[in-house]
Amino acid sequence: APPSLIIMTTTNDSDNDATTADSSAIGPFYDDLHTTYITTLGDKLDSPLSYEGAVTEHLRMSGVYWSLAALSLLRDADEVDKLMGLTSSPGERPAIVDWVFACYDTRTGGFGGNFSGAVDSSPCPHDGHLLYTLSALQILAMADALDDERLDKEAIVKFVAGLQNDDGSFSGDEWGEVDTRFSYCALSCLALLGRLPLPKWADVVIKSDDQNPVIDIHKAVDYIISCRNFDGGFGCVPGAESHAGQVFCCIGALSIAHSLHLLNKENANTSSNFSNGDADLLAWWLAERQCDSGGLNGRPEKQADVCYSWWILSALSIMGRVSWINTSKLGHFILNCQDDDDGGIADRPQDMPDVYHTFFGLCGLSLIGHLKKIGDREGREYPQVDPVFALPSLIVQRLGLRAQVMGECGGEVQDRLKIHAILNGSAGF
Repeated sequence: APPSLIIMTTTNDSDNDATTADSSAIGPFYDDLHTTYITTLGDKLDSPLSYEGAVTEHLRMSGVYWSLAALSLLRDADEVDKLMGLTSSPGERPAIVDWVFACYDTRTGGFGGNFSGAVDSSPCPHDGHLLYTLSALQILAMADALDDERLDKEAIVKFVAGLQNDDGSFSGDEWGEVDTRFSYCALSCLALLGRLPLPKWADVVIKSDDQNPVIDIHKAVDYIISCRNFDGGFGCVPGAESHAGQVFCCIGALSIAHSLHLLNKENANTSSNFSNGDADLLAWWLAERQCDSGGLNGRPEKQADVCYSWWILSALSIMGRVSWINTSKLGHFILNCQDDDDGGIADRPQDMPDVYHTFFGLCGLSLIGHLKKIGDREGREYPQVDPVFALPSLIVQRLGLRAQVMGECGGEVQDRLKIHAILNGSAGF
């Protein structure tokens, strides 16, 4: 298939600034094919003969979020609504917003990953879980439906708060699994609902009921810091192996909680033996995840995988250190993982695409500045992704969400990050 757009970037490795990457074409970008892949995926998965549909039925909420968020990086909000049936039914299929509310579990107060039955005939939702509750809220945020009268915000806040444990960690659901993924999900959910309490050291004002905090935010951030390892990375629980996915969850959660200063040993209430400059130590560990192919892996001795273009770049973006990797080579790797017949992006070249890697591949292209350089059909720039909330930056701005980020060397921050608070002195951190 002929490329619908050509991506532009620099090939000069000595100049790795993504914002100046615009000098030469490095490969085709299949905009129209990706759009078709995303918009037709639902019908394919709903087919009774679809193996993929059967094995992913339990996580459909996250799949819908990945699809909508991916398309939201290619098309404006009105086009996404029209193409996907976000707020109104496109035909036999219910509107996505209606489907989301059919997945609400009134017993627990959270959203499940799917439901049994039909939307209009007493659907039976799956058990509420933090992962799917966050995906549901992200979908509603993209639909501008967080004020929908069907959304029981107080019940959801109670659900999230009730999953915090005595040590500050969060369980994913009532069955008790603990993971730093759930810390990020919990803080992000509360931020989206305007109920996140900030710690005493925060120097910003956000909408929240500080007189009656729904969670212990200080314990929450202390627990996250306790999951940090000698190599600078973070694991799913204290003492667990460092993993790039967990790094995003921990750095993202600290960003939402305005607590990135805790990466510095002098500011952290911990007995761990770390030197100063732990943000640099972590950034170095993340930079070492870049393989010869240009792609990124999640931990040492693993193959590169497109999804780490998000998990690693988001953390580096928050810490102002995207320039620590070769963004040109990473851009090549992501583009080589495109399916030039049917659209979509795979985990690595020549593999089958899926919507998970499609979304995170597009996020990677956005975070290194490549997607911004493509320009859409009418000469406009593609929407940018926010590295903290994993939503289009315009939506984060509309919702008034404000996290914390670090400046680059010299104190500069990317334009997309200027809506957030800048950690004082972060350039020399």
